[in-house]
Amino acid sequence: MKRRAFVVGISSVFIAAPLMVRAQPPRKVYRIGHLMLLPRARLTVLINALEEGLRGLGYIDGENIIIEHRSAEGQSERLAGVAADLVHLKVDVIVAGVNPGIAAAKHATSTIPIVMVYGADPVGAGFITNLARPGGNVTGGTWDPSAELLGKLLELSRETVPHVQRVAMLWDPAYVGTAYLTSTATAAERLGVKVDRVDVSGPDDIERAFDSFRRDHAGALVVAPGPALFYQRERIVSLVAGRRLPTIYPFREYVDAGGLLSYGPDLRQAWRRAAVYVDRILKGAKPADLPVEQPTKFELVINLKTAKALGLTIPPSLLARADQVIE
Repeated sequence: MKRRAFVVGISSVFIAAPLMVRAQPPRKVYRIGHLMLLPRARLTVLINALEEGLRGLGYIDGENIIIEHRSAEGQSERLAGVAADLVHLKVDVIVAGVNPGIAAAKHATSTIPIVMVYGADPVGAGFITNLARPGGNVTGGTWDPSAELLGKLLELSRETVPHVQRVAMLWDPAYVGTAYLTSTATAAERLGVKVDRVDVSGPDDIERAFDSFRRDHAGALVVAPGPALFYQRERIVSLVAGRRLPTIYPFREYVDAGGLLSYGPDLRQAWRRAAVYVDRILKGAKPADLPVEQPTKFELVINLKTAKALGLTIPPSLLARADQVIE
């Protein structure tokens, strides 16, 4: 009798098991929209950083999340349509890298959370109310302190080429704002250098810019932050090498491509931090209540091989401060 009861009990467990499995609710698969101004192939390293950040938090693309990558292919006029496409897909959150994409996403939706990776002057741009309490559907990272970055890049140009009197500057008008202009003017006056600024909105502007540098006899070049310039980084580095023009860049990706020297925030870290915001939002946090983060570390990277090709000797004091020296 006891044996029969045991067999019956076991049987009931096996019968009930599939019913219990069927009764469990399906696991939620979140849909993340990734809005890009530049072509995806130009952002591979940064996309990898975002996905690494998400994996570290337990999110695997194709398993519990689906990442919808959408690009305007470098054409800002297409951003509105790309943003509308993501809204139509009913994504749970939109990740947008820079101001043109952030603006397009915000225009397309006031309800879907938007994570900006590195918004420039997000309060002035109208994305948020303030850094501590954004107040709307946008939060994430900003480079507000990097308004001073161009002044620092000018300082580095003078330190690298001590007697330079005229510095050319490549400028992306879609990205940088008033704070950058003020910072640049203040630093130029303090250093006693004249800055010749040339706007670059697309590929056709690059050659024209370098022609003007030659006419103005610029002794050094500073490249400002901005997607139009980042998109053309290998071409810019190549043109600089051909003209033997000492150039200071805002991101190490330029130095990785053969540029001389860079000083600025770590782009990859910014994308990894964006994953943290995505995670918190998917777990129920409201963008309005998530403080916007500012960069805490700026890295100095120097390429000595490029310096040698330019006939430059990098001052020991600058080498001592470098986070990485590429031999």
